[in-house]
Amino acid sequence: MNAPVKPSKLIKGATGDWEMVIGLEIHAQVTSKAKLFSGSSTAFGGAPNTHVSLVDAAMPGMLPVINEECVRQAVRTGLGLNAQINLRSTFDRKNYFYPDLPQGYQISQYKSPIVGEGEVTIELDGGETATVGIERLHLEQDAGKLVHDRNPSSTSVDLNRSGVALMEIVSKPDMRSSEQAQAYVSKLRTILRYLGTCDGDMEKGNLRADCNVSVRRPGEPFGTRCEIKNVNSIRFIGQAIDYEARRQIGILEDGGSIEQETRLYDPNKGETRSMRSKEEAHDYRYFPDPDLLPLELSEALVEELKASLPELPDDKKARFVSAFGLSDYDAAVLVAERESAEFYEAVIDGLKDKARDGKLAANWVINELFGRLNKEGQDIAASPVSAAQMSHIIDLIGEGTISGKIAKDLFEIVWTEGGDPRVLVEERGMKQVTDMGAIEKVVDDIIAANPDKVAQAQAKPALMGWFVGQVMKSSGGKANPQAVNELLKTKLGL
Repeated sequence: MNAPVKPSKLIKGATGDWEMVIGLEIHAQVTSKAKLFSGSSTAFGGAPNTHVSLVDAAMPGMLPVINEECVRQAVRTGLGLNAQINLRSTFDRKNYFYPDLPQGYQISQYKSPIVGEGEVTIELDGGETATVGIERLHLEQDAGKLVHDRNPSSTSVDLNRSGVALMEIVSKPDMRSSEQAQAYVSKLRTILRYLGTCDGDMEKGNLRADCNVSVRRPGEPFGTRCEIKNVNSIRFIGQAIDYEARRQIGILEDGGSIEQETRLYDPNKGETRSMRSKEEAHDYRYFPDPDLLPLELSEALVEELKASLPELPDDKKARFVSAFGLSDYDAAVLVAERESAEFYEAVIDGLKDKARDGKLAANWVINELFGRLNKEGQDIAASPVSAAQMSHIIDLIGEGTISGKIAKDLFEIVWTEGGDPRVLVEERGMKQVTDMGAIEKVVDDIIAANPDKVAQAQAKPALMGWFVGQVMKSSGGKANPQAVNELLKTKLGL
């Protein structure tokens, strides 16, 4: 459980402080070519009702057959969440009527899910961390999609998503702010992407959140919660939770009571609105699906899947900090996306002196490369600067061949024109001047021309920076900064 909430996390109401209590149910589409109980394609963007089998359409006599890969993906995810893997689980029918649910029920898991309790560690601003408990992870099939804009007088049904495998990951009510909830979803998404069990694409609906929100006076029992359904962006999750908490506080402070209900978030208006009264488990009339035997796993299968897991974000971050001397912040930025971490590791692999230049490489990848990619609206896969080219630039800095300023010019050339950084430095005369005699002449000329500045610098040594700037300017940025500093200290008697 989390440590007690700090006062800054409390919400100030008209009658005193309030604390929000948040639990999230994340629906993550399983990465699999086929659906949970049929061989139909899960590819996104097909024409309506083209990825539908007789099973998905619930034709009479059709029986579900479990997709083994979806089971393996669920177990991998459970292992990545440090969760209990249940060797025996069962599928249930969750009964409700909805036009895009052909069977009239959803095959899900209720009392015996495939994955039990686990946890996720989240990073917050200021270097704080918190642990969010996982209640369970279960497999279930998705519903179809209603299409309202094809005909003004009728609604169409697209069953392409019907039967697609979902993992529902249910957190404990451990979060106490929208920031924690956003950090949790972001971290969970990162873990899923590292594992390759869900692509985390929220725009396509492959990852979406149901947010359970309640408020209480600090230290009091949990209040009545409302569920905000199907929020499909991390930014909207934060906005929806904050609005809902304020809405509930307003009602309670006016003497009203909170009705347990399901609500929707409208991002255009920035508010939640009532959708329907909240159903309880008995409303769904769960019962074991008679067409599916209990799912029984062997210890050997779980161990095999555990052995094949990739290095996960927390372990990778710890390794980056210990092996390359990175700050927690820089390491967290690099491991936030699997592709970013892989790019950085490829840069490291190309360095001549990994121990010396690991931190320098992180600075360049984060500040220069990621900064430029963000500015251009591109992701790491579209980078015109390869990891090998970045390694060469960093090697040139580490060796003292070029200065940091020249390196920025070189990076720009590589970004726009391409080419081998070492060859470019030779061809374009970009090497740093390390000849002490040549640098000394420039230093002497500048000191001789500025006797008043010399006196000022001797009185206030911090003003030596002016001389450094003049020497670098005079040398076209090619003078070795370290040599310039040492010479100036000697010449100015500092």
